[in-house]
Amino acid sequence: MRRNRNVKIVATLGPASSDRETIKALHEAGADVFRLNMSHGSHEDVAKRHAIIREVEHEIGRPIGILADLQGPKLRVGTFGAGPVMLEEGAPFRLDLDEAPGDATRVRLPHPEIFKALEPGSTLLVNDGKIRLKVIACDEAHAQCEVVVGGEISDRKGVNVPDVVLPVAALSEKDRADLEFVCNLGVDWLGLSFVQRAADVEEAVALAKGRALVLAKIEKPAALKDLDAIIEVSDGIMVARGDLGVELPVSTVPPLQKRIVRRCRAAGKPVIVATQMLESMIESPVPTRAEVSDVAQAIYEGADAVMLSAESAAGSYPVEAVTTMNAVALAVESDPTWREIISRSRTASGDAVATAITAAAREVAETTDVKAICCFTHSGATALLMARERPFVPILALTPFRATARKLALVWGLHCAVTEEVERFKLAVVSAARVALHDGFATEADFIVVTAGVPFNVPGTTNILRVAPCDVRKIYAGEPE
Repeated sequence: MRRNRNVKIVATLGPASSDRETIKALHEAGADVFRLNMSHGSHEDVAKRHAIIREVEHEIGRPIGILADLQGPKLRVGTFGAGPVMLEEGAPFRLDLDEAPGDATRVRLPHPEIFKALEPGSTLLVNDGKIRLKVIACDEAHAQCEVVVGGEISDRKGVNVPDVVLPVAALSEKDRADLEFVCNLGVDWLGLSFVQRAADVEEAVALAKGRALVLAKIEKPAALKDLDAIIEVSDGIMVARGDLGVELPVSTVPPLQKRIVRRCRAAGKPVIVATQMLESMIESPVPTRAEVSDVAQAIYEGADAVMLSAESAAGSYPVEAVTTMNAVALAVESDPTWREIISRSRTASGDAVATAITAAAREVAETTDVKAICCFTHSGATALLMARERPFVPILALTPFRATARKLALVWGLHCAVTEEVERFKLAVVSAARVALHDGFATEADFIVVTAGVPFNVPGTTNILRVAPCDVRKIYAGEPE
């Protein structure tokens, strides 16, 4: 099975999509990567979904990526003795460490680390930003606030602190246990929530120990101040627009999305655009026109992947949502304007030999009648460099390691295939031609571009490029030993 598009689709699994039939249908409809949300379900549930994905992968014969999204620390108020209360604009309201049930004047906030970081004038957002509080006075055990935007508050509603860098680790004890579990299970990517600084990512990378790649979720304003450093230490980035839109004015989210995608593309790091992309399809079989435009915009920007959350995890139309996203991608990528935008948004490739080879491969492929670019990769680095070029011909990422192929399933434009280990460049070219023929990218009359490194099987040595025929007999006849 091959995709006729470059952008990848990430589908979240949940109550509406946990059985084998639905998971297979989601993949056939266009899902390239499945997201396991560690905020919901037990380890047993996660293991069952993971096993089904691998069964479907084996049946389909195509690598499938799995992203385990860690919950991150959740900041929540306590409980109210008499049920929900209404907070009126201008009224005083106190947050403290007192374990007594809350009322219309106060409630417990069991997070002393927040009080230590607050200052008079700081903003607190409750219940996804529906309630806004301004800190008037505070110490290490309480915050006396004024209600700026009122509303109903009830038990255990979430709290956001947009304008303060909190002394809170991105990994809670639950996250650490979840990380170890899913790494041992065999996921390909870890989604790291609550990232505020590059050090948060470095901690997760150290704990993963190379068993999975770490994808930093940009959802906190503090992360934007350290964005370049976070991108540098991360293996990938997710633009988590839901929390960004809570903690920042919603009008700032679209330009931030564009900026983050551009920075990731320049760095050659995969980037996912996520949250509420087809939100209405949780309950409706068709999306709104605005949602379709939102998905299209991410594709025009050159994002590596677009993601479905509740639409595929808990909605009534999970397969239809993936089908719709796939259709939007096909329509956008057939638009000449898309080609113009992608071409103009490419960045300089740098002066390393490997980047020069991949840039040359794109130039050769786009100025001749070459059907595909085939790159051999062990760690995935060469394939990432090739995807960074955003060529308009298919990229075949060939690797002897299934784990590498699964990780690369998230990356723009890559058709991943697991091949046998080869020791000579001639055999690499033969292997590339066979994959191109078998997977329908070329015929024996066509040509492909092949990139690899000599000496072979040494990571980071991409230094050779050849335009080769797909007719294996001609390769053997014309290539010296």
